[in-house]
Amino acid sequence: MAKSVSYAQWSLEPYCIGMKLRALRNRKRLTLSRLAAETGLSTALLSKLETERMIPTLPTLATICRIYGVGMGHFFSDPTKHSLSVTRKAHLEANARAAETAGIIPLNAPSENPCLTAEMVELTATPFTFAESATEICGFIHVLEGSVRLLTDGMTQMLGAGDCAYMETRMPSSLNAEGKERCRILLIRPVPSSGDKS
Repeated sequence: MAKSVSYAQWSLEPYCIGMKLRALRNRKRLTLSRLAAETGLSTALLSKLETERMIPTLPTLATICRIYGVGMGHFFSDPTKHSLSVTRKAHLEANARAAETAGIIPLNAPSENPCLTAEMVELTATPFTFAESATEICGFIHVLEGSVRLLTDGMTQMLGAGDCAYMETRMPSSLNAEGKERCRILLIRPVPSSGDKS
């Protein structure tokens, strides 16, 4: 049976108070027992606050703030931007590619203004082209498995599993699988600005 969540817990959840408490303690390199000694609070209480099994009272939070040298606003500033996307290995392996085209699985969460796109790309012998030559290409490639042929303006680089490449270029560029074994890469690129071509 699921434990019910109080209104206070529900309304404070976006502020991640417990996570912020733990991050501050780790940054100061304090153990729970050392923090308990400095605040006069029990280690059990501090542990419950960090794991969000208990909501801190304002006087308790003020005591902790004094030790860390932060204001109460540190805990209650609006969480304006936070995006986390977890893609499980089973999901990646369940998505088989088509025989002729590269398969692309987005890894970042949908958000209003993302900074980066992260994709797992399963390459084939057919070249995966980045963009038109007039557009600057910027990206980071990590080969997860297989062998990759990276072609940039007529120059070829061969990349194997575990190899990485970072590129910034305006030259025509493409990637394709080398050989018959499965070929997958992690591709991270900045999101093009509204004026750029994709």
